[in-house]
Parts: sequence; C-alpha cells; structure tokens
Amino acid sequence: MNSPNVPPSGREADSAAAPRHAGATTGKAVVPVGGPDGPVVGMVGAGQLARMTQQAAIALGIDLRVLANSRDESAAKVIVDTRLGDYRDLADLQEFAKGCDAVTFDHEHVPTEHIRALLGEGFAVHPGADALVHAQDKAVMRERLTAIGVPCPAWAHVSGVADVEAFAQEHGWPVVLKAVRGGYDGRGVWVCASADEAREPLESGVALLAEAFVPFERELAVLVARSPHGQGVSYPVVETVQKDGICVEVIAPAPGLGEEDAAAAQHIALKIAQELGVTGLLAVEMFSTESGLVVNELAMRPHNSGHWTIEGARTSQFEQHLRAVLNLPLGSPSLTAPVVVMVNLLGGSDPNIFSRYEHVMAHDPGIKIHFYGKDVRPGRKIGHVTALGTDLAEVRARAWHAADCLKGPADV
Repeated sequence: MNSPNVPPSGREADSAAAPRHAGATTGKAVVPVGGPDGPVVGMVGAGQLARMTQQAAIALGIDLRVLANSRDESAAKVIVDTRLGDYRDLADLQEFAKGCDAVTFDHEHVPTEHIRALLGEGFAVHPGADALVHAQDKAVMRERLTAIGVPCPAWAHVSGVADVEAFAQEHGWPVVLKAVRGGYDGRGVWVCASADEAREPLESGVALLAEAFVPFERELAVLVARSPHGQGVSYPVVETVQKDGICVEVIAPAPGLGEEDAAAAQHIALKIAQELGVTGLLAVEMFSTESGLVVNELAMRPHNSGHWTIEGARTSQFEQHLRAVLNLPLGSPSLTAPVVVMVNLLGGSDPNIFSRYEHVMAHDPGIKIHFYGKDVRPGRKIGHVTALGTDLAEVRARAWHAADCLKGPADV
C-alpha cells in the first residue's frame, strides 16, 4: 500500500544513518577537496550518461571529472577535466581517483577487483564492488535476488546442450540464454526455441545462464537512489517499450498501473537497493505478468529509462546520482507534469540532423531535444526527445513526430 506520507508520484524510504565519507585519500587521512567551486566527482567512462551528468554538475557547482578512452567520446567533448586512460588498468584508475571526493561510473565494466583495490586504498567509490558485482555478473545477481525473496525467472547455470535440454524439460521452450557478463541493448541474449538454436551461443566460449521465458504483458522500470546514509527515494514506475532489444520509448508514469501495483514495484526496487548496499542510482527492469512482477535486469548508474527526468521530474536522475554519491540529501522524485514521454533517437541514413531542427522546433516549441555528440550511424542511439503534457495519446504523438522528423527520411 502507498504510505500516507509519500506522494503517489514518488516514494521515499530511510534507514539508519551511516557515517559520511566524502574525501580523497592522502596516506591514511581523509582530506576534503573541492574548495569554493565545490566537490570533485570522478566518473569512469565518458559516454552520454557522463555528458548529461555534467549538466547537473554545473548547476550544483560540482566539478565533474571523467576517465575517457579518447577525446572523441561523448562526454570528453564537453568536460574540461577529461583524463585519458583505460578503465581496465588499475594504475590508470588510481591516478584518476586522486583528488576526487567520490568516484562513480557511467558503465558497469570496470573489473570488480580494481574497485576493491580503490576502496582498500581509502577512495570513496559508489557503488562499491560488493554492490556493483550484481550488475556485472548475472549469475551473482540471480543467486542474491533469489536468496532475498525477489521474484525472478527460473534460472540455472548451463555449459552444454544437455544442460539446456534438461532445463527446457522442466521449464519449457523457448529458453533464454544470457551471457553472464557483458551484453546490453539485446546483445548477449538469445531466445532459443530448440536445442539446435542453443548450440551457437553455447559454442561461443561465453559463460551462459539459462532463464525461463517470461510471457509478460509489458515491461516496467523503477529507478531508485540510495545514499551512504541509507536514505532512499523512488521515481514513479515507468513503462518501457523495446524494439529489437533496444529501448525506444519510456512513458512516465506507467499508464494504467494501479497505486498498489506501483507501490509494490517501488518497494521491490528499494528493497534490492538496501539489501545489496547500493549507493547511487539503481535501475530495476521488470516484467509485468498475469501473476505479478518479475525482475529482469539491474543497472547501477543513470539509466536510459530515466532520461525523461531531466524535464519530467523535480530532480533529474543525473542530479540525484551526484547527490547520492556525495552523501547529500536526496531530491524530490515527483513528476513536473501528469504525463512525460521520452523517445530515443536512433541514427538513420542521413546524418544532417541539424537541418531538421527548424521544423521540429517550429511545429512543437514544447519538445525538448538532447543529442549526445555521437557520429550518426543507422540504429545507433544518438539522442532523445522528451514531451510533457496531460493527455497520453497527444504527448506520445508529439514525441514520436519529433523523433521521426529528426531521424529523417526512412532508409531505402
């Protein structure tokens, strides 16, 4: 049930306070840094998530530093304090972390042992290794979520066709095979209708697990934030629309979702954040089924399902993540309009996007456009648009019109 002290557009939960640790390490002492310009947050990775985090950092007076592979990356193009290095190299990570009040990530690919090493040297890293491993390793995630009573698909480790056939005999075909580590936007996932279809991924040399196929009605996502103090907030539950394994649309709040069902989804996400010790943002992707909610995936960073919050929430997910990793009081997650729709912009065959700005802006002055500074390639996420309003059908139509116009003419 919804708490009487929480507005229906957002949910908050507090647990026992933890001592604040926001400083960089010199020897054994924790030395506050930042000065009059504010604290320094180091974000490992320089993609669009870091780029959009910079917008929030500017308003908060936070100095954002990013670790990029090259100057051509999305965030490296707009962030002055860009350091070049390899996130897989511990020495590069150690050098990058010096002088940071908090270190965080715009992806989950930093080796777990490197994060443990940084924590052991006294750096404030959020989320920590013990939490982030659940977003890095799907088998670890499934084991832990199952142990704490979170609803998940039936699953098992598999290493050969015989294992998959035994799993299918118990749970039926199709069987979903997933890479234990890596994979996103549909990559590293195979829906197999037979043992023959399972052979190719099984022979790829990638560690896999099998999951029962979930006949879902729609996909939902819950974005929550948790600080080292233990304060937690939840954004409204959203519906995500997928095409070819890629999220193409997010609708906030999820249309037609009852108050009790929304509260149940938020409670699941907040429980996961607390049980796993997440600090920063946590995105929980769920299936809505006839028999209830089933957790699909986790991400511990700003997430595509939360891009709508830049205009659509009182506190954007990017500001919220910065607040959380610095152990600051968390902001309001409530909506700024009754309906918010975000549509991802996927590259088309014509890269001359700016030539189409005039039509989109003149047609709908309320549309908000975000580009990620990426080269245009067919099917690549290059930005998103957001529309706000009161009528769902009208807001969706506006968002899709803008996205289709910006993409340009259909590929021939």
